[in-house]
Amino acid sequence: MEPTAARGSLAGLLGIWGVTRAALLLCVLKVVVFPGPDVTSDVSVIYRGWYDVLVTGTFPQDDVTWQYPPAAALAVLSPGVLPFLEYATAFFVLALVADAAALALLLRGARGTGRSRRGAWLWVAAVPLLGPTVYARYDVMVTAVAVAALLAAGRHPRLAGALMAFGALLKVWPALLLLGVRRRVAWVSAAVTGVAVAGLFAVLMPGAFAFLGFQRDRGTEVESLGSLVFHVARHHGWDGEVLLNYGSVEFLGPYVSWVSTGALFLTGAALAWLVLWRLLATRFAPHTAADAAFTAVLLFTVTSRVISPQYMVWLVGTAAVCLCFRESRMGRPAALVLAACPATMLEFPVWFGHVVASDALGITLLTIRNGLLVAASLLAARALWRATVPARREIPSAAGPSWAERTTVPS
Repeated sequence: MEPTAARGSLAGLLGIWGVTRAALLLCVLKVVVFPGPDVTSDVSVIYRGWYDVLVTGTFPQDDVTWQYPPAAALAVLSPGVLPFLEYATAFFVLALVADAAALALLLRGARGTGRSRRGAWLWVAAVPLLGPTVYARYDVMVTAVAVAALLAAGRHPRLAGALMAFGALLKVWPALLLLGVRRRVAWVSAAVTGVAVAGLFAVLMPGAFAFLGFQRDRGTEVESLGSLVFHVARHHGWDGEVLLNYGSVEFLGPYVSWVSTGALFLTGAALAWLVLWRLLATRFAPHTAADAAFTAVLLFTVTSRVISPQYMVWLVGTAAVCLCFRESRMGRPAALVLAACPATMLEFPVWFGHVVASDALGITLLTIRNGLLVAASLLAARALWRATVPARREIPSAAGPSWAERTTVPS
């Protein structure tokens, strides 16, 4: 009976994946018109424009909207492997392939003692709740690489390190995955891969690191946590404005730099907390690397000046890896991230006009979504700390064996 039930559960999971992903494809291909602004223009206009520059062997050095590390060029150029399709259509198909690859990895990660398909179910359920934006950005491709890296961390640390470095060169945030990895070989592999790939781009394609200068003058994006200050302030005489700036809709005007600086301070505080955790943590289990990665990505997302809808894909992917492990402590934070997904779809693209207008509906949606993410961050940080850092009363005397010797689980 158990094998039969397992096969039935798998068939149901795959069936739901197929139906929901067909719906997403129909939306991005505009067979079905999704409410709100057209989310596909980033691919058909911006990505396509970058493609035309990148195929000449250089980066778009004069385009301030290019704010990505050099390996992002591979994602933008990838539709070229399907020359029989129009650029945008090819991109959407490849996004679907990346989605399927992430699911396959999560199903593989569910095999074995102490493993679970909860992660695969989370991925299947959460992605469509974010709407067609998932297939209209390259973040799903980066997330598939991150999922592969985290699942490889236990048995294949060299491969994991290489994938984490490659992911970081695609979109920076996968560098956070290294925080919970203990094996030195993974760090060495990441360093070698990062230097080699970055060096190759620097030599072969001019402008590989021009993106570093395009972040400095950004404002506060209208969906970020800090933006709530200005959404409310607009109703009390604040005379700033909302403009398309550096590729996103941002607040510009008095005191914006203060809030942006505050966001950077919070990000620095989050990094300091993570470093302190890494120094004090002694109890490492097979799921600790995934739990730490999920926590780190949550903290950096919440404190960022920008919380674009596609950032949620990062959180869903890392949370899904956590749930592949039955002993993971990230069940509640993952549930909050899942709850934040439909709120994200409602604030963008469905009712994005209300967000830009800072009306009651827009502010309510942002408060709900960002509140859920803040709660998830705090719960995840607390769970990670409690699971890995010994309390003072647990520290042994000098005469006894060390805490690490008694409690550390080999990885």
